[in-house]
Amino acid sequence: MDPAKALNDKEFRDHLSNVNTKGKRLWIFPKKPSGSYTKARTIVAWSLMALLFAGPFLKWHDHPLMLFNVMERKFILFGIPFWPQDFKIFAIAMLTGMVFIVLFTVVWGRVFCGWACPQTIFMEMLFRKIEYWIDGDYKQQQKLAAMPWNAEKIRKRALKHTLFFFWSFVISNTFLAYIIGIDELKLMVTDGPIEHLGSFVSLLIFTGVFYFVFAWFRELVCIIVCPYGRLQGVMLDKKSVVVAYDHVRGEPRGKAKKKEELNLGDCVDCNLCVNVCPTGIDIRNGIQLECINCTACIDACNEVMVKIDRPTGLIRYDSMEGIEQGRKWKLSGRAIAFSGVLVLLLGILTYFMVSRDDVQAMVVRTPGATYQFQGSDTVSNLYNVAFINKTFDEQEISIRVEDPKASMMVIGDQAFITPGGEQVKGTLMLKYPVSAITRNRFKIPLAIYRNGEKFETIEAGFVAPVRN
Repeated sequence: MDPAKALNDKEFRDHLSNVNTKGKRLWIFPKKPSGSYTKARTIVAWSLMALLFAGPFLKWHDHPLMLFNVMERKFILFGIPFWPQDFKIFAIAMLTGMVFIVLFTVVWGRVFCGWACPQTIFMEMLFRKIEYWIDGDYKQQQKLAAMPWNAEKIRKRALKHTLFFFWSFVISNTFLAYIIGIDELKLMVTDGPIEHLGSFVSLLIFTGVFYFVFAWFRELVCIIVCPYGRLQGVMLDKKSVVVAYDHVRGEPRGKAKKKEELNLGDCVDCNLCVNVCPTGIDIRNGIQLECINCTACIDACNEVMVKIDRPTGLIRYDSMEGIEQGRKWKLSGRAIAFSGVLVLLLGILTYFMVSRDDVQAMVVRTPGATYQFQGSDTVSNLYNVAFINKTFDEQEISIRVEDPKASMMVIGDQAFITPGGEQVKGTLMLKYPVSAITRNRFKIPLAIYRNGEKFETIEAGFVAPVRN
């Protein structure tokens, strides 16, 4: 096939690789991959899975290292507690994460999908390996699917789906532990499901969802549900590094032994790159939304190239510009711009993280209340106060007036004992002598002390009548 014709032939984009002409799903039986990239991805995947499953058990000062308790609005990241009042930090962190993903896509294509996406890791490195172990490689799987139901098929199907459901249950428990904490999860186990019926039902629902995804839905998550594949069309350009087929070197394809005499390319049209693809595409058609950059096709092609004594890398990580023009890859202007924005966002995020107060104090005038005269020479204002303890430890908070003309009366205890991760509210009254008032609105500085040490000064707005 002529390289130019191969690029202009877009017929493959008119249909999905796993759907036939009648719209019926074609079940994909990918060949078991092997090679250097597969070994590297396996190491990365198992490392990430080990961190994921171990995460709920890791603690820092008797608290979870990571916790995402949405129901109680409690979050812990690397041992640091965060609360709803830290929303700006979450917003900047999410924005930074989005820019980071975009930057990686611009420069490295869908490397996240192939190497770090939980869907890919669990599907290819856990559930698919169980399938290979029980059903065999793709030829054996096809044969097993086609055979009528007999003792062998029933035994293999029962064993496989039992393991699928077991690991779905383990994954669901792991994610639940990140939400409610490992201690609460242990309590749910020891107390029994009846005592925690709501959590147990949710656990079963999510187990069913995971089982459905990994046992049946599979690659459809990447093709239909995940928007990332479609977004890459906006983010990628000819300078982006992707898993690509070198059509300049590979075309025209052919199996002839004397390829030089027939002016054939290096591709022997063995179709192994298609056989190993977990989404069933032909990488030789170019960049496609179904491609998750899993590198299985690279390993398969390199193995063939070695056998026929040709250079490896017919399918490789490269940019379209590098393939078509033979240019060495370098950062594009767009990638440099995104990197600058990313560095800026990381700087802002770091600043907010470092400058974040462990205790947040709020003093506001009581809504609906106006000034009151205390005798003939003093005016008072009433205030609501609130202290949010963002640490795990109990804090003793007290307030002192820094304006020598003003006085304060706390309604209740003078000190506010604030437990870790909780909020304490109270009421206080500020008084000011009428003789010292020069305007009807001004501010009174209040010093906030934590465990006897001053950590913040805030200003309380004071309203008073102006003397005639």
